[in-house]
Amino acid sequence: MPTTVSALSTPKAGAAFENARIERRDLRPDDVRIDISFAGICHSDIHQARDEWGGAIFPLTPGHEIIGTVVEIGDAVTEHAVGDVVGVGCFVDSCLACPACQDGEEQFCEKGVVQTYSDTGFDGEVTYGGYSDQVVVRDHFVVKIPDGVDLAGTTPLLCAGITTYAPLKRHGVGEGSRVGVIGLGGLGHVAVKIAAALGAEVTVLSRTDAKKDDGLAFGATHYVATGEDGALDDLAAGFDLLVNTVGAAVPIDDFLGLLDRGGAMVNLGAPSESLEVGAFSLLTFRRSLEGSMVGGLPETQEMLDFCAEHGITATVEVISADQVDEYYEKVVDGDVRYRAVIDTSTLA
Repeated sequence: MPTTVSALSTPKAGAAFENARIERRDLRPDDVRIDISFAGICHSDIHQARDEWGGAIFPLTPGHEIIGTVVEIGDAVTEHAVGDVVGVGCFVDSCLACPACQDGEEQFCEKGVVQTYSDTGFDGEVTYGGYSDQVVVRDHFVVKIPDGVDLAGTTPLLCAGITTYAPLKRHGVGEGSRVGVIGLGGLGHVAVKIAAALGAEVTVLSRTDAKKDDGLAFGATHYVATGEDGALDDLAAGFDLLVNTVGAAVPIDDFLGLLDRGGAMVNLGAPSESLEVGAFSLLTFRRSLEGSMVGGLPETQEMLDFCAEHGITATVEVISADQVDEYYEKVVDGDVRYRAVIDTSTLA
């Protein structure tokens, strides 16, 4: 019989969270059962809980940044053992057979990757996320958490970390790279830390200078308050890569003008409105605009190991389960420094 566990659930779009009981399936041979210690709040959780993208499945238990301890494994599991500290990110299943899966990019599974929550698995069952005290996940989609790291601070890396690490690695960021990070929020502050650790010269591009001290402390060399008149004038052709972490629409053309020849702007945010770009912003200097969505399991493990080696964690506020509604508002208002993480031991 399935196991019933404690969780936070919202019954409909925009409703407050409620203490609930949800079911976790019996272990299959390749399953891992995890007692959850921490679950991060990602802005996409808020979009889903408010059904701002459409298609959310209610009642909904969000959470795709999960760290906990293995308490049971299926008979066929060999890579994880009871007592291991592990993580689960944005998806929990894929076909593992298509070219994308074979290339370690399960997020692009041709059969359709199964999201950690608000999705329907290949078995027809709805998925429920990490705002819970336990989860059951197919072993391939469970990553190892390096020894000695701060667990609360590492939790957001399961989304924010891999989302920013993947494009930085794909574009070969290293010594001498000139990287601009647009926005210094939950994604942006992690992007700054990782880019700096890779050896880049990092510039934060934020609307005001309110977070300047933080940006420089995270490893940025420069900080520009873009809301000031003429702030971008001296930055033309000054970057090899721009990483846009803002969840709302930004003036794409203005930022594309900051790229040097062959430079790229990578969009990580997912605003509900369409992004607009002029053709000549791309044609000039052979600039490009691309999107990027998390990363596959091999790259996620690589990211975690890299961050552990370089002492990188997210800067977090650890909260209790009864603060989630309050912190959703704080995240939307940009009033969290810089990610909120739920201590799941506080679930009723």
